[in-house]
Amino acid sequence: MNPLLQDFTTPPFSKISNDDYIPAIKKGIEIAKTEIQEIVDNIDTPTFENTTVALDFTGEKLNRITSIFFNLNSAETNDEIQKIAQEVSPWLSEFSNDITLNEDLFKRVKAVYDDRKNLDLTPEQDMLLDKQYKSFARNGANLNKEDKTKLREIDAQLSKLSLKFGENVLAETNAFEMHLTNEEDVAGLPESVKEAAKEIAKSKEKDGYIFTLDYPSYIPFLTYADNRELRKKMAIAAGQKAYQDNEFNNEKVVLDIVNLRHKRANLLGYKTHAHFVLEERMAETPEKVIEFSNNLLEKAKPAALKEFENLEKFAKKLDGIDQLQKWDGAYYSEKLKKKLFDLDQEALKPYFKLENVIDGVFEIANRLYDLKFEEVTNIDKYHEDVKTYNVTNTNGDFVAIFYADFHPRKGKRNGAWMTSYKSQQIKNGINERPQVSIVCNFTKPTATKPSLLTFNEVTTLFHEFGHALHGMLANTTYNSLSGTSVSWDFVELPSQVLENWCYEKEALELFATHYETGEIIPMAYVKKIKESASFHEGMQTLRQLSFGLLDMQWHGQDPSEIKSIKEFENEAFANTKLYPDVTENCMSTAFSHIFQGGYSAGYYSYKWAEVLDADAFEYFLEEGIFNKEIATKFKENVLSKGGTEKPMVLYKRFRGKEPKPDALLKRAGLLKS
Repeated sequence: MNPLLQDFTTPPFSKISNDDYIPAIKKGIEIAKTEIQEIVDNIDTPTFENTTVALDFTGEKLNRITSIFFNLNSAETNDEIQKIAQEVSPWLSEFSNDITLNEDLFKRVKAVYDDRKNLDLTPEQDMLLDKQYKSFARNGANLNKEDKTKLREIDAQLSKLSLKFGENVLAETNAFEMHLTNEEDVAGLPESVKEAAKEIAKSKEKDGYIFTLDYPSYIPFLTYADNRELRKKMAIAAGQKAYQDNEFNNEKVVLDIVNLRHKRANLLGYKTHAHFVLEERMAETPEKVIEFSNNLLEKAKPAALKEFENLEKFAKKLDGIDQLQKWDGAYYSEKLKKKLFDLDQEALKPYFKLENVIDGVFEIANRLYDLKFEEVTNIDKYHEDVKTYNVTNTNGDFVAIFYADFHPRKGKRNGAWMTSYKSQQIKNGINERPQVSIVCNFTKPTATKPSLLTFNEVTTLFHEFGHALHGMLANTTYNSLSGTSVSWDFVELPSQVLENWCYEKEALELFATHYETGEIIPMAYVKKIKESASFHEGMQTLRQLSFGLLDMQWHGQDPSEIKSIKEFENEAFANTKLYPDVTENCMSTAFSHIFQGGYSAGYYSYKWAEVLDADAFEYFLEEGIFNKEIATKFKENVLSKGGTEKPMVLYKRFRGKEPKPDALLKRAGLLKS
C-alpha cells in the first residue's frame, strides 16, 4: 500500500520511497478532480456553502502529498526526487489550470460572487469569496478558449523553468570546493571555522581544509580569511553560480521566465507581471513600490556613500588597499566593527549555543503567547538531524506540531525558510491544528564544540520562528486564509518583528549563556550589540533596495528586448552601486527568491515589512517587550488572523494607526531621534 495514500496524522517519512510519489500525486489529482466534479454536478442553486466552502475544502489529500514532496525537494533532495519534480510539476500546473479554467465551476463561483451583497457574510467569508473569485479571474477564467490554451502552455513551461533554475543553482553550489592544505592560507580564520572546514575535508577523505559555497562555510571565509586572493576566488565562485559556460547556465532560463511572465500578464489584461502581482499586495502598484524604494534610497544613499568611503579609508590605512572590491567588504567591515565597538562576532558565539537559543525563543514565545514546546521522539522525520516538538498552550490545549531542521547537507538548498505540512482549518466543527517546519543552515557541531551560532544566525533563527508562530497560532475557518496565507508584503511582519527581541537585554538574559561556564552574556556585549545594530545600515539598506529595484526592473516592463542579462543588471544597479563590477559575476542567474521562490515583483516586501516591524516593535518598547496586553493584541489581530481581512485593517486594529517609516529610519540610524 502507498503510505502517501493512507490516512496519516503526521507525514510517514520513514515509510515513503521515491517510487511512491508519482502514483500518489496522480491519485491525489484524480481524487481532487472528483471532488470538484461533485461541486459542478450539484443541481442546487450555487450558495456560499455548496460552492465557495466546498471548493476551499477540495484537494486536501493532494495538498498533503505535494507539501511532503516539495518540502523534501528543498530540504532532502537527490537526483531522483529532482527528476520526479520535473515530471510532476507540469501535471500540477495543468491541474491548477483545470480548476481555474473550468467554465462550469467558474459560473457557480461567479454566481455566488455576484450575489454577495445579499449574503450577509462575515469579513472572513467575504474575503474567502473575493479571493476565490479573483483566483479564477486572475488565472484566465474570463479568457476565450484559444487564450486559455496559451495560458496553460505558459504555466506548464514556467513551472518547469523555475525548477530547472533551482536545480542549476544547487548543482553549481555543490560543484565548487576550495581545498587548502597550507596553514598560511587559513590565517585569520577562527578556530571554529577551521575545525568545521577540517570536518568537511575529513568527510571527503582529504587532509587539510575544505571550504564550500554553503553559507556556514562561505560567509566566515569572506569575513575572516586574511588571504585576499583566496577571498577573491571564493567570492567570484559564489557570484558566477549558473553564469558559467556549462550545462548549469541560467541566462536563457532567466530570459525565458521573465518573457513568459510578461506574456502571461498581457494575456490576462495587465501591463506587466509586476502590475499583475501587485494588484493583490498591500503596495497595490509598481509605481508605489518604486516611490517607496526611492524614498528610502534618498535617505540611505548619503549614509551608504559615507560608510563606504570610511571603509575604504580604513582598508587603505590598514593594508594599503586603493580600491575596495566585493571580496573585501565583509572582511574590512568586520575589522572596522571590531575596532569601533570592540565587538568580535567570534567572542559572541560561545554565548549562542544552538540548543540554548532554541530554548530562548521557546521561552519568549511562552512569555508573549503562552506557548509550551515539548521535544518528542514519536513523530516520524525525514532526516536524523530534524527535531520534532509538540506545541501546547498553558491550558494544555494542543496547538501545533513543530519540526526544526538546522544543519547543512548535500541535498539541502542554502538559506533558511519556514514551511508547513498541514494548514490549520476548522472543518466539521473540529479545529484541525497545523504542522509547521523551519529549515536553516547553521554550523554543525564538531568533535570538540557544540553548534555555536553567529549573532546573524541567531536573528535568522528568530526570523524563521516568527514565520512559524504565524503558522502555529493560526485560528481561521478556511485553510486558504490560514497562517501565512496573507499578502506577500505582510508575510514578513511576524518574522521580522521577532528579530527585535535578539537585541534586548531582557530577552538575551533568557538564553545567551556561555556554553562552557554558564555565564550570562556580559551586559557590555549586549550594549555593543545594540550600538552596532545600525553599523553600515546605510550600505545594508542600499543593498536590499538594489535587489528590490532589480526585481522591479525585471518584472515592471516588457523584457522582450533584453539580450544581455549582465548589461541589464548593471543598468538596474547603476544608482545603488558601491563596489566595482566583477565581469565574471551575475546576480540574476542565482537570484532564487524571484526566479524559484515566490518573490517575483515582491522582493521590496522585505523593506516594506521592516517599516511595519519597526513601527510594531516601537509599540512593545513603549509598553515593555513582554507586555502581555500588547502581545495579545498582536496575536489576536495579526498572528491568528491569517489572510481573513485586508492587512492594513488588521495592522491598524493592532496598532491603532497606520505605520510610518520614521521608526525604521530611527532604528537604522538614518533619522536622528
